[in-house]
Amino acid sequence: MYDDRQFCNGHRTVTEGMPIGYLICGDYEREQNLKTIIEARADVGHNFLAGVGCDFSGIENMSKKMCYSLENSYVLPRSFYGVGGMKIFRDLIYVMRGIMKADHKFYKKHGVYDFPQKQRGRMLFIMLIGGLASNPKMQKKMGNKMNEGMLMPYKKVLEKADTDGI
Repeated sequence: MYDDRQFCNGHRTVTEGMPIGYLICGDYEREQNLKTIIEARADVGHNFLAGVGCDFSGIENMSKKMCYSLENSYVLPRSFYGVGGMKIFRDLIYVMRGIMKADHKFYKKHGVYDFPQKQRGRMLFIMLIGGLASNPKMQKKMGNKMNEGMLMPYKKVLEKADTDGI
């Protein structure tokens, strides 16, 4: 019924090269969108997807693949999701490096920036916002407004869902 977000391997691929597996309760075979999300997460994070276990045999099969991949340092090359996803993250982090300082530092250290950017005005604006957001007085004044701002595009949809009884 839902897929929780994953924060351990978001913008920074800290689990790169490690195999992963999922335990899922439900009819996974009929959930094409969820299958795509799981495969894309693994590919963007450059992880070998050992499998998805929904029952005993699936968990057993996933465990065997996990053991094999750990013993043999098995890593697949990135496919479309992995290459495309990292390019999207690369561009986002570079432009927003004034706010996402730790991600920017990680990307520089790991050579993720593989071409020059030319959005200088936008980058300076984001750096200014990042500096303001780092100021304790501004943080106190802003309070929870940043979260409200991020959720604003979804407010109408959520209100409509609430009135429709969904």
